[in-house]
Amino acid sequence: MSKDPAFLFYSSDFLTGVADLSMEERGIYITLLCLQHQKGRLTPKMIQLCGGNATADVLAKFSKDEEGNFYNERLEVEIQKRKEHTEKQRQRAKDGWIKRKDNQSHGIATALPLENENENEDEIVIKDKNKEKEKIKKLWLENQFELFWDMYDKKVDKDKAKPKFMALKQSDIERIFQTLPDYVKSTPDPKYRKNPATYLNNKSWNNEIIAKSESEQIGDFGRQELFEFIGNK
Repeated sequence: MSKDPAFLFYSSDFLTGVADLSMEERGIYITLLCLQHQKGRLTPKMIQLCGGNATADVLAKFSKDEEGNFYNERLEVEIQKRKEHTEKQRQRAKDGWIKRKDNQSHGIATALPLENENENEDEIVIKDKNKEKEKIKKLWLENQFELFWDMYDKKVDKDKAKPKFMALKQSDIERIFQTLPDYVKSTPDPKYRKNPATYLNNKSWNNEIIAKSESEQIGDFGRQELFEFIGNK
């Protein structure tokens, strides 16, 4: 069986765990984790070659065994959990094949395709990767929405605005952050801005931004109230 190419990576736990590390230290830390996953426990020489600038704070994330090798305890737990899960899935596939074979009435013997084991394992790896990607994407979108919410600075109908934002394409989100500062600047009083959900629903980031004086904004606001009044009649 080939080396497992992946392990579960909990982005939220990672970000919490490296809060006390600099960006350079975080890079060294994740490199050492990947090296441990592929090579096993790390000798001082391996750390010197692959993480020569590893600080005491980085090494504090690892334990030291009786032979003087370094290892991350959480990573070893995740590796073992994944190994047990993979073995359970492999055995389930094998048991299913045996059951189907026993139910055959024509009596023709067929061999268990050995490649099925690898295919099942690969399928598990792909599913796990896709799940992690979805988690990371969701976390990224939530962070981007909170940034948008703070920048927009009109705290109205957050429950309506968030699902609309979460469904946007990355290109639209990038466009929002390119144009939003000018839109906010053109409406210094938040009450003259569209509600966030309306802004998102109308894709207002594609509209031309025209700065208006405060008196013009007040006039627009008065007309809006008049239209709403007429519409309610």
